Amino acid sequence: MNDVRVPRRVRGVVLITGISAAGKSTVAQALAERLPRSAHVRGDVFRRMVVGGRAEMTPEAPDEALRQLDLRYRIAAQTADLYYEAGFTPIVQDVILGRNLERFTRMVRSRPLHVVVLVPDPATVERRERARGKSGYAGGWTIAQLDAALRDETPRLGLWLDTSPQSPEETVNEILSRMSEAEIKDNSH
Repeated sequence: MNDVRVPRRVRGVVLITGISAAGKSTVAQALAERLPRSAHVRGDVFRRMVVGGRAEMTPEAPDEALRQLDLRYRIAAQTADLYYEAGFTPIVQDVILGRNLERFTRMVRSRPLHVVVLVPDPATVERRERARGKSGYAGGWTIAQLDAALRDETPRLGLWLDTSPQSPEETVNEILSRMSEAEIKDNSH
């Protein structure tokens, strides 16, 4: 597939979310590399910055883990705003599911805000997870649990893409060609 013509500047913030092993990191990096002035904001970096006292998210979601998850999202949103204010197109990438997706869109002040949700089928996620050098399914999570949270509990904001049959390049091309569909229209914070 030929590269989609890259707009001179994608204006705004782009959030790429989905479950672990959906391809978020790869797609966000590839999208950032296609844009002339961009920053890849990796939400998980903010989780890993907590050294002493880090509480991991588990299906039971202890209060401290929820507080740290909220902190991670607030730092990612503020970082995106700072890059945007400096003239960059920030590409934020993180697992943001359920009601947290709508909350995150309110944390980001910059507009326009584009939300892209990667939704490959569970078999594709399982295959990608096996091929990775890291595990996104520690702490008791299963692919089925996170997939259900994504499909059943996450509001249908932005552009949802079944990337099962796509290469990262094809996914980036589709995002670029459909960016207007990813824009969140509600500007209330």
